[in-house]
Amino acid sequence: MAASTSKSRAKKSARPGRPATSRPPGADADLDAIRISAARTDLARTDLVRTDADSDFTDAELGGEGLALSHLPVLAAEVLELLDPQPGEVFVDGTLGGAGHTRLLLKAGASVYGIDQDPYALSRLGELAGLTIVQGNYREMDRLLQGYRISAVDGVLLDIGVSSFQLDDAQRGFSYHTEAPLDMRMSQQGEGAYQVINETPVEELAAIIFEFGEERHSRRIARAIEAERERAPIATTTQLAEIIKRAYPGAHARGIHPARRTFQALRIYVNDELGALNSGLEAASRLLKPGGRIAVISFHSLEDRIVKRFFRDQPDLQALTKRPVEASENEQARNPRARSAKLRAARKSGHAQTEHDRVKDSQS
Repeated sequence: MAASTSKSRAKKSARPGRPATSRPPGADADLDAIRISAARTDLARTDLVRTDADSDFTDAELGGEGLALSHLPVLAAEVLELLDPQPGEVFVDGTLGGAGHTRLLLKAGASVYGIDQDPYALSRLGELAGLTIVQGNYREMDRLLQGYRISAVDGVLLDIGVSSFQLDDAQRGFSYHTEAPLDMRMSQQGEGAYQVINETPVEELAAIIFEFGEERHSRRIARAIEAERERAPIATTTQLAEIIKRAYPGAHARGIHPARRTFQALRIYVNDELGALNSGLEAASRLLKPGGRIAVISFHSLEDRIVKRFFRDQPDLQALTKRPVEASENEQARNPRARSAKLRAARKSGHAQTEHDRVKDSQS
């Protein structure tokens, strides 16, 4: 399997890249278990739902009138606590999507450069005061911002993975629940899942499914795909999902579709998501001013491990979360896509303490 994995990496590298005030050292507050109270913020609750009468977030602030529940920004209050945007500060939202988190940064008085590689996602956004939209991959954020004469920022937010808009658009091919062409390209450019499924040698395909989906039945699934594509090309999401379901041994875990990990693996591979995350973290670190904050929301262990190790290994980054922050039970119940979300944050060292920081120190 190791040889096949190496081969898949070589193939991927040959393709073009796809696309609070922060707590000071020594503060004794446990940021791992943040649950923000109304006394410390103007947020009513951490579980942000647009139908809550006591929430300070309106439909417009969270994404517009009639925003679907699935499009709510996850861990929004926790992100604001860790990034602590101040009026006049400059932030990068490297995964703009529906701009849910960005709207909250703008409300706090910051200006935001919002980056997204998906032209369809960007086409859905109207104008927002203080937001500059940048089409591209966040892995190149420092280069992209050079065009706007921005060489340093106060904060960076990354909400990794597929967006709610992409999941809900069946024709993008991200979901195994709905009939659609095999695609999964976030940028709508380059090689898609159809080519990977129908043209990749079986051992390499098994390595992709194992490495990026952590699927222990990867060889069995890859062989079933090979047998089917020899008869005719595999063209749709539901066709692939059914092949995987038939190949899966025994009963699968209740509520978890057998195709889930394979679809995750294909999406990550097609979009080089882990490579983008590694590059994006490095670009963000270069962009951050001394004292600048970075917050990253991930949705599976592969991503979370990369973020954890990066924050640990960078000498100029101080982790603000010993363990990942997770959504409250209320938020998980009302927004199921928050269930797997994990938030980590860090601050760049070399910060000259401001009066604002000293006030926060005295209150902690």
